[in-house]
Amino acid sequence: MDNLYEILAARFPRDPDASCMILADGRVWTYGDVRRASSRIAGLIAALGLKAGDRVAAQVEKTPESMVLYLATLRAGMVFLPLNPAYQRHELEYFLNDAKPGLFVCRPQLRPLANELTQQAGVPHLLEIDDNGKGSLIDAAAPFGDDFATVQRHSGDLAAILYTSGTTGRSKGAMLTHGNLAVNARTLHAFWHFQPGDMLLHMLPTFHVHGLFVAIHCVLLNGSAMLFEAKFDAKRARQLLPQATVFMGVPTYYVRLLGEPGFDHDSCRHIRLFVSGSAPLLRETFDAFIERTGHTILERYGMTEGGMFTSNPYVGERRGGTVGFPLPGTEVRIVDDDGKVCKTGVIGNIQVRGDNVFVGYWQMPEKTAEEFTADGWFKTGDVGRRDGHGYIAIVGRSKDLIISGGLNVYPKEIEDMIDALPGVAESAVIGLSHADFGESVNAVVVRQKNAAGAILTQAGVIAALKGELANFKIPKRVFVVDDLPRNAMGKVQKNVLRERYS
Repeated sequence: MDNLYEILAARFPRDPDASCMILADGRVWTYGDVRRASSRIAGLIAALGLKAGDRVAAQVEKTPESMVLYLATLRAGMVFLPLNPAYQRHELEYFLNDAKPGLFVCRPQLRPLANELTQQAGVPHLLEIDDNGKGSLIDAAAPFGDDFATVQRHSGDLAAILYTSGTTGRSKGAMLTHGNLAVNARTLHAFWHFQPGDMLLHMLPTFHVHGLFVAIHCVLLNGSAMLFEAKFDAKRARQLLPQATVFMGVPTYYVRLLGEPGFDHDSCRHIRLFVSGSAPLLRETFDAFIERTGHTILERYGMTEGGMFTSNPYVGERRGGTVGFPLPGTEVRIVDDDGKVCKTGVIGNIQVRGDNVFVGYWQMPEKTAEEFTADGWFKTGDVGRRDGHGYIAIVGRSKDLIISGGLNVYPKEIEDMIDALPGVAESAVIGLSHADFGESVNAVVVRQKNAAGAILTQAGVIAALKGELANFKIPKRVFVVDDLPRNAMGKVQKNVLRERYS
């Protein structure tokens, strides 16, 4: 039983009327509904003539039907390719031509563009799911039976391709197998102590590892229910948290919850676990959340190319500013540029190895070979350090490393100091081309809203850092702004900042 759907379905409740997804309008999808709907859609996919291993691409909003489409794709033996609904013509054209899916599922309003792009890319089938979960795919699947025989797949067969954000060069399609996803799901389910009766408040998007794999797989393996919300809304989250036991979010969610009037201990009275990931959680947010709610957020670390690699402990000290320890079954090492393991406290390149790590990039064998070491470790591209107790801290991305006058500057160190200054909400430190130093250090600083008595200026920020940091780390320029550009998962887009201020 290596098909991921069968692994998940084996843990579904025996009672088909048990709740799986509870929607904002009060409707409930039972586990029986999920089985039947995924069977019908799988039957349709097979009837279209797609063969095992063919791709099914979906650029749709988050609905129960879109989640079931993912499960149906697994059942039919196909490979799921989720796409961010925000992608436009240029991006879609690239993905469709690169992945060559047998079926593209889009929103109805995208149909004219989708017709054009699928014809150009040679995609044979185009169907729709609208933002309410209706559409031509659902209509076409209706006549198919409720007892589709799941196609047998091996653990090494592909289950999904997820394209990376492509901040440097072409987007890369990370190939994840049934085995990759299954081992990570089982590990997280056990490590985070999922238990009977758990209720997850699901407000994450489902085109990304965090919302589609981490959150949903844990729920399905647990055979429990989730409050399935279309998107994050802080006021709505505060209202729903008393009904939940687990919440997963990106750091922005926690910042917005802290800004919500009435968010306090009582709002979180039934929560046993808050998880944060997909972007660094500011220590200020970590500490403020403890003070406001009594709960310590569990921060973890992972990426598209392998799900989760590390986690702060479920039982034991969760340290702010760290992502904890390697998860069971995953090895993590921190090495210098020559591949030698760094000593405790020394910053180096993070590499990982384990059964959850992806098998490579779609149609990019040379890039795949480049990203793995000779002894099989994946180069994450992140830099970090391990303290004397084994906790790992992420310092930043290697591509964000600034080399100024031949000296290495790690942005996170400077950002932490700037973030602690009065009137600062957050900051991003970037390297820009410099005729003398090669690169210069520059800071983009977000002013705190309604900060009394704090006037942020370039001179003020630089003066505050002098004497605290080596001169080569002091920003040459400081740009004060109202907010930072972010991607859909809340990560600061430093490539956008570099372009803007170059």
